[in-house]
Amino acid sequence: MRVLAPAKLNLCLYLGRRRADGLHELCSLFEPLSLADPIEVSEAERDEVVCPGVEGENLAARALAVLRERGWQRPPLRVEIEKRIPIAAGLGGGSADAAAVLRLARDANAGAPMPLPDLEEIAMQLGADVTSQLDPSLALVEGAGELVERLPDPASHAVVLLPGGGGLGTVEVFAEADRLGLGRRAVELARLSGRLRAAAGAGVSPLDYAELLANDLEPAARSLRPDVGEALDSLRGAGAPLVLLTGSGPTAVGLFPTISEAKRSAERLDRDDAIVCEALRAS
Repeated sequence: MRVLAPAKLNLCLYLGRRRADGLHELCSLFEPLSLADPIEVSEAERDEVVCPGVEGENLAARALAVLRERGWQRPPLRVEIEKRIPIAAGLGGGSADAAAVLRLARDANAGAPMPLPDLEEIAMQLGADVTSQLDPSLALVEGAGELVERLPDPASHAVVLLPGGGGLGTVEVFAEADRLGLGRRAVELARLSGRLRAAAGAGVSPLDYAELLANDLEPAARSLRPDVGEALDSLRGAGAPLVLLTGSGPTAVGLFPTISEAKRSAERLDRDDAIVCEALRAS
């Protein structure tokens, strides 16, 4: 069996205050991209996850292990992941792989008499981004990532990604955001949530509500990696109508109305790390 684990783009990320459990309240729009990790799954003598380029246990391996802990009794599997999503780049690659394993369990269990563990509970245990990627689609995400509201597919659009080599850890960026005193009040997050729901719920292109799209983690990412600012500036210079940081970075993103415009911009950039892809439709 072959499955795809699509990358996740944060069209915006509004940061709230740090909670008692150490997590932060968020308000974000997630959308899946055509950029994806192909995953090959086959029966084996024992469970095994193979993912070249990722050291140690990754989230996909942990997802499979937790499924077993919760009583999932399908035959042992070999899961081979081809990493196309840059690692530690703010594109949710590890979470996407873990969510794909959970979807696989759901599909394999279809029509079977044995109960399926609570996948949403497992997803939240693995990490906030995993929950939103159980069913990749445009979504308004709140709480610490566990509150996911699916929205209609947006109008088609394309993106140019500049991953900058990845390597910027989420924990590190949030810690820097705390040091810088970033974080909005709950009432402000609620107001932004309502505006995003109304705008994105209309099924239009994100370019039609560009004034709502920003990333509160950008100052923290810039503080840790000054080259983030350079990448954002280069996308503006290449004609991107909207430029932003995705997730905790360091990937800079330029949004375009069409794939052809995105490709022309990437050619003007003349950077080896530029990735051109499209927003992925759920339906």
